[in-house]
Amino acid sequence: MRQSILDDFWGEDDEDDDTQKDKYLTFRLDMEDYGIEIRHVKEIISIQKITEVPDLPDFVKGVINLRGQIIPTLDLRMRFGLTPKDYDERTCIIITHMNEILVGVIVDTVNEVLDIPAEMISPPPSVQRGAAHRFISGLGRVRDDVKIILNAEKLLHEEEIEALETVH
Repeated sequence: MRQSILDDFWGEDDEDDDTQKDKYLTFRLDMEDYGIEIRHVKEIISIQKITEVPDLPDFVKGVINLRGQIIPTLDLRMRFGLTPKDYDERTCIIITHMNEILVGVIVDTVNEVLDIPAEMISPPPSVQRGAAHRFISGLGRVRDDVKIILNAEKLLHEEEIEALETVH
């Protein structure tokens, strides 16, 4: 389903750094569009059964079984302190490489892969409020829109990564 966005982008060679340069998978949370570097994205799947695991942070919904691999899954809305929303047919899980482990990231909907050259990305505002500000690496200008560029390496703190590694 959603994997086709990546199939069209990657084609034959999904590890070529030149084809991944300045490429971002864009997605929506609430009323805003975000982007994450394509090099962090393994695949996109539709929402599926999530098994809750006790003693994990609230934003970690649990784990999924993806072709026999157990993958911890976090709800990005909850991570950013946004209002929770019921999952629907547009809800997706982006399987990402995050600090050496695979993590599923639940988003409202996936948009597209965009080319956002470095010169079109501004640093994040120096005065920021809310939980999500520490995860933002920049603001990408795409035509008349702005995409909030996330730093996948900072979506989890070291102790959160250690906690997730125990559920692999």
